[in-house]
Amino acid sequence: MDDLVALRKLVPELDEVVERRYSLLKIVRNEAPIGRRFLAALLGSSERVTRTELEILREQGLIVTSSVGVELTAQGEQVLTLLQNVVREFHDIEYVERRLEKALGVGKMIVVPGDLDSNPSGKRDLALAAARYLKGVLREGHVLAVSGGTTLAKVAECFSGQDVPKNVTVVPIRGGLGEDAKIHANSIAVTLADNIGGSYRQLHAPEDVLPCYLEQILSEPRIREVIALGRRADILVHGIGTAEEMARRRGFDDASLMELIADGAVGEAFGCYFDAHGNIVRNTTSVGLRLEDLERIPLVVTVGGGHSKAWAVMAVLSRGYCDVCITDEGVARRLMSLKEIT
Repeated sequence: MDDLVALRKLVPELDEVVERRYSLLKIVRNEAPIGRRFLAALLGSSERVTRTELEILREQGLIVTSSVGVELTAQGEQVLTLLQNVVREFHDIEYVERRLEKALGVGKMIVVPGDLDSNPSGKRDLALAAARYLKGVLREGHVLAVSGGTTLAKVAECFSGQDVPKNVTVVPIRGGLGEDAKIHANSIAVTLADNIGGSYRQLHAPEDVLPCYLEQILSEPRIREVIALGRRADILVHGIGTAEEMARRRGFDDASLMELIADGAVGEAFGCYFDAHGNIVRNTTSVGLRLEDLERIPLVVTVGGGHSKAWAVMAVLSRGYCDVCITDEGVARRLMSLKEIT
């Protein structure tokens, strides 16, 4: 983008203005309809400055304001998409992606600007990136396997209105964790299938069970059939949790949690807790696909953001079972630091 380089030299303040208005448009899209005061708080700006910026964007036809708050127009959506590419160039994100691919041995890194830990509303940007990528690789007759979690739930929502092959079967790879049903793999499979006009299967079992019950549960024909279908998936997409986050979701008491952390656990996926080098420090007795099942799946996609997950992402990727990692700049920059990449 030589023209952009020249423009940045001519207008030194360009970066600051673009970043500020990009952040504003992004928050409006993710939180709409949003009030000016709340918007200013999320931007870390004053109401006066925010009001001025909103007026400029309104005059350009990028936003509309009403009694319920601020919303993007269709033109605003288009401009926001273009701005993301400009911000990627400002931050040299393509360079970061290529360097991490080499350092982590991942086939493809997709990094979106921002950090979920600093701006949780950015989860939609991460989810949109995942939905766009999956839209490009899904084919007629594919089986798409999905995990649970808040990020995957957002990915499923972002498939609404996407033009994808209709003859896709979505299958959950895990049972339920007994938490918010909306983020169970079963619920995500239903939402995603509904949004793309495909079909779905359900895994009616808890994820964590006592070892003495596992064999009995897995012998149930319908459960066995769904797990077998997941193992034959063409594409699998899953999230990554920190060890502490996932242990708490599984109901670990404080003593068990401290023991897990003392063992060096930093991340979790597929019922396995990993240390920073990708070694398994603890396995859980769970219903669903296991880590070794990923070897037979042609395309495995990992999605997760927020700089606090950098250790967890690095640990899981170290296992070598990831073809595509979709993350945000918060994780990517910290991974660069952890791997001492310049």
